[in-house]
Amino acid sequence: MKFTLEEVRSRTYKARDAWWTVFLVDPLAGRLVVGTANHTSVTPNQITWGAFLLGLGSAGCFLMADWTWLVAGAVLYHLSFVLDCMDGKIARLKGTGTVLGGWLDYVFDRIRVLTCTLALTWGQYRATGQELYLVLGVVVVFLDMLRYVDALQVAKVRRQMRRSLKKAVEESAAADSPGFSEDLLPEDPDLDSDEIRIRTAEAVDPQAVDSRDVDLQQEFRARFAWYIRIRDWLRDHRVRTHLVSGIEFQMAVFIVGPLTGQIIPVTIGAAVLLLVFEAAIMYKLWLSSRDFTRALTGTQRTIQWTRSAAGS
Repeated sequence: MKFTLEEVRSRTYKARDAWWTVFLVDPLAGRLVVGTANHTSVTPNQITWGAFLLGLGSAGCFLMADWTWLVAGAVLYHLSFVLDCMDGKIARLKGTGTVLGGWLDYVFDRIRVLTCTLALTWGQYRATGQELYLVLGVVVVFLDMLRYVDALQVAKVRRQMRRSLKKAVEESAAADSPGFSEDLLPEDPDLDSDEIRIRTAEAVDPQAVDSRDVDLQQEFRARFAWYIRIRDWLRDHRVRTHLVSGIEFQMAVFIVGPLTGQIIPVTIGAAVLLLVFEAAIMYKLWLSSRDFTRALTGTQRTIQWTRSAAGS
């Protein structure tokens, strides 16, 4: 069976991804996946190892500190990331993904960031004597850890809100309430990862929710209506709204900074933007929790009203 580029795009591309991946990685990675899947027996795990070794090569170049070596390190880092994106695509395309492969991919990513950070900052410290590079090394490692730990915790909170609402809705249905349809908390690929929505047949609390939806981003949308237009444009281009995430931060530190010879200002700027977007996620999550509380309270009131009516 021969895979086409269109099949690779439809079956392996994420609905939304980091803008660096969408515009600067996927166009190359997708074509490489076609050739690799059709003409070789290379496995996703082998590609993961290849990405890891390229990452170590990038670290070796960064350690040399000279601008020519920095450029070589930046190129190797980008190629390492391209391979890192290819392994998952081939796994999804051929259905050969494994738990071990996912673990290797995650662990190698963290090791690559750590080794490249140490090599880049130590190499520049040795070449310039500026202790600020050592401080930047600590900051980069900390922010990389913070971003991924925070992402796991935010996802955990979202899942918990979904489970709590689903349980409440099921209890409402068990109480013979007409308030909700049977399609509970559907997975909507068009929603951003930080948006949770449940469809209702009619509102459980007219003052708290719309007559069609319980939208856990209702308050955020009300405060920032302009965000919808930007989100829709990004969605049309397969780009997620979290514009500076761990991926963009890494690329700024290990590609943009070395290529431009402006490692310190680029790293500091990327760190500030990463923290700004992380703060935005926390703010949206806080507003979402308020919408969640109102929706849950409304559902519980419906259950109480239905049971009281049935008892009378």
